Amino acid sequence: MYEWYTRGLELLRSGSASAALQLLIRAADAEPGSHSIREALGRAQFGARLFGEAAESFRGIVEEEPAEDYARFGLGLALSRMGDLEGAVEHLALAAAMRPDNQDYTRALRHARATLESRRRPTPDAEERDEGQ
Repeated sequence: MYEWYTRGLELLRSGSASAALQLLIRAADAEPGSHSIREALGRAQFGARLFGEAAESFRGIVEEEPAEDYARFGLGLALSRMGDLEGAVEHLALAAAMRPDNQDYTRALRHARATLESRRRPTPDAEERDEGQ
């Protein structure tokens, strides 16, 4: 199990998320209670563009350990990619509050908030349609 985990991390670092995923699934099956394995699995799922699965992996960690800032960050990023910007902002804000020095967290939160705000604003076409009625 440890070999699967370490090799999976090596593959993740080298940019081979899909290859890492196979090893990390095995490691997580062998050691389902390990947060580090499940975090690495979530990273691999995210890297392989399996955003729903990544969100579930990170959510499981957050539910067990609410103070896990990286898991909240990962969950926020995955939710953002899935289009759940309100959920993304919630988790990214918590991660950024836990680690205000982490610029990745702050940048991701700013981006999610800006995207959410732009989607809430009516488009010029919608305003023209409303005025014509």
